[in-house]
Amino acid sequence: MNATAPSKKAKAPRTAMPEQDPKVRARNFEEVALGYTPEMAAAEAARCLQCKKPACRKGCPVEIDIPAFIKQVAAGDLDAAYGVIRETNSLPAVCGRVCPQETQCEGSCILGKKGEPVAIGRLERFVADSYLARSACETVTGTPACSMARDDLKVACIGSGPSSLTCAGYLAARGIPVTVFEALHEVGGVLVYGIPEFRLPKGVVRQEVQAMKALGVEFRTNWVGGKTITVPELLESGYDAVFIGVGAGLPRFLGIPGENLIGVFSANEYLTRVNLGRAYKFPATDTPTFPGKHVVVFGGGNVAMDSARTAMRLGAEKVSLAYRRTEHEMPCRREELHHAKEEGLEILCLNAPLEFIGDDKGRLTAIAMQKMMLGEPDDSGRCAPVACQGDTCTLEADMAIVAVGTGANPLISQSTPGLSTYRRGYITADPETGETSIRNVFAGGDIVTGAATVISAMGAGRRAAKAIAERLLGAAAADPPQARAADDPADA
Repeated sequence: MNATAPSKKAKAPRTAMPEQDPKVRARNFEEVALGYTPEMAAAEAARCLQCKKPACRKGCPVEIDIPAFIKQVAAGDLDAAYGVIRETNSLPAVCGRVCPQETQCEGSCILGKKGEPVAIGRLERFVADSYLARSACETVTGTPACSMARDDLKVACIGSGPSSLTCAGYLAARGIPVTVFEALHEVGGVLVYGIPEFRLPKGVVRQEVQAMKALGVEFRTNWVGGKTITVPELLESGYDAVFIGVGAGLPRFLGIPGENLIGVFSANEYLTRVNLGRAYKFPATDTPTFPGKHVVVFGGGNVAMDSARTAMRLGAEKVSLAYRRTEHEMPCRREELHHAKEEGLEILCLNAPLEFIGDDKGRLTAIAMQKMMLGEPDDSGRCAPVACQGDTCTLEADMAIVAVGTGANPLISQSTPGLSTYRRGYITADPETGETSIRNVFAGGDIVTGAATVISAMGAGRRAAKAIAERLLGAAAADPPQARAADDPADA
């Protein structure tokens, strides 16, 4: 009987998650995926084989005990499931929505070898959305206890994206006071200004931030790292350690004629205007964005998909995505590509821009395009795009969005003597601890690795926080938080 049990579970179909109709959602900013019901979650959790050596856990950058939390979901104990997730993951409601599970935990699931893997991300989202924390401590740690706050220690985090939020939450749960310095006027980093509302509702991020505030984390907005405040100044003012989690938000451009025309945007600028400026709520908010009708997006990653799908929702009549390679080589999530095509996105593969063409008023009117073909694999392992000489065309457009990657902003490195960097200005950090070339200065996330995933940034923040806690608290850092009075959830 035991030998046949796994095969029976393997035959159970993966539980689909309800979604908005593509024709409806293409014109609104409400969340695309609507979430599991308790019955759906239980059915999906029952598919898990409860492997003794779970490959899914090894595929998770923060090493969630995935079989353990799914087992609790199957048993209907969401409190216990949430507690398991919170042991290692500070932002489960975020990760359940935006992590590339298909290449990480789900990509390692044994059921995926011959069928469909367990929907780990969807179950994580279900647990996080369903769980009602009874205190700030519980929201951050999954338990009703947190360490007594220390008045002899303090740590600064520069930036408030996923790596810094993870670092701050881990340290605060262990009684170490943390101050987070954010350059913009709202906390959340890329979770707020980069990822659109229809993929990650801002209320989800605010809920996580409010829990950290209730736990004692101080957030200071409009503080630009490297300008308003520097790493040496923080150390000189008494901070015992500094974590740099500023991301890699310096836009890259194409280097072709016409990039300064009105109507040509970097994806960073475009998404920040829409998300942080709440342009998606116009006219309810007095912050409209550029009214493109014929929009072309350049790139094949998640940021390109976010830009294209945002343009659709803001009323564009036609949105095209131009990519130098084929769909197979696109680095975006398959789910995002699938959703975008459902919503009407036109994919122009094997096309590269030659020139942005404008009128006598300096406004974009068209784009000269170069046809491409695939050559031999390059350093990325993908086939390199090669120009088909003489094969060009012109595409009508009044708006272009360049989403071909980002780089490291040099403000921090230029204002921090002795801070070691490597290619393109990224900060050099120990992969195990996150410590930089300066003692007690740590870094993690995109500013170290270049553009990567939310969960990998969180993993870096967690590793750095653990190293900081061990240095400041010694062996006590590994102990569970000591009980103290938890804040009232109403205060959060």
